[in-house]
Amino acid sequence: MTASRLGATPDGAQDTASAAVAVQQMFDEIAPRYDFLNHVLSAGIDRVWWRRAAKTFDAILRRPESNVLDLCCGTGDMTAALLERRPANGAAITAVDFSHNMIERGRVKLAGEPVNFIEADALHLPFTNASQDLVVSAFGFRNLADYEAGLREIRRVLRPGGEMGILDFGEPEGFIGDAYRFYFRRILPRIGAALSGSGGAYAYLPRSVERFPKPQAMCTLMRDAGFADAAWTPYLFGVAGLFRGRAD
Repeated sequence: MTASRLGATPDGAQDTASAAVAVQQMFDEIAPRYDFLNHVLSAGIDRVWWRRAAKTFDAILRRPESNVLDLCCGTGDMTAALLERRPANGAAITAVDFSHNMIERGRVKLAGEPVNFIEADALHLPFTNASQDLVVSAFGFRNLADYEAGLREIRRVLRPGGEMGILDFGEPEGFIGDAYRFYFRRILPRIGAALSGSGGAYAYLPRSVERFPKPQAMCTLMRDAGFADAAWTPYLFGVAGLFRGRAD
């Protein structure tokens, strides 16, 4: 593994390929309890964050012809939040994830809804250049093996003027940050391991947040990848937040 790579690094991963395989296997393993644990461990506020992020892109979502991509969609919770803001005659949303088990649960959960689920790698998307109007990723981009490559791939598939949003965890400062880090590092992994049967996945979670670029650094990466107006909006004092940019 090269020191310069910015991306998810699960235990034992030596390079981009092995990191991607480890993350894929991890999410396949926890898929059966994933939704339940998300809601329990976040005290249900994750639903508020998904809807708030989706509302940010109303101008695009309300246009029936807009092509909308939910990247690293998991079991489809962000997809559902985006669907709530689409007109009845809107084009179907495309939802992509490389975890087979996550995708299958999403298909069941959103059966009958205008969603096209595709099992694919976020670093090698099966879409033509400049084909999407909006790309959103909720709590999934952080798990990519190469953040810079992921941003470049999002930029590739976006039309000029198209928008992207990345909703993910952050690390607050001050007293709130101290309390959050104690919960995230000491309490959450134990609860997650007990309820999911996968200690590794919930020990990985706080480490992945620590490794994720801070807002200023992430906005710099976004600008370097070809995004204008790169900005970060904190949610709940910075426990989570939305990165937003526009394709030049």
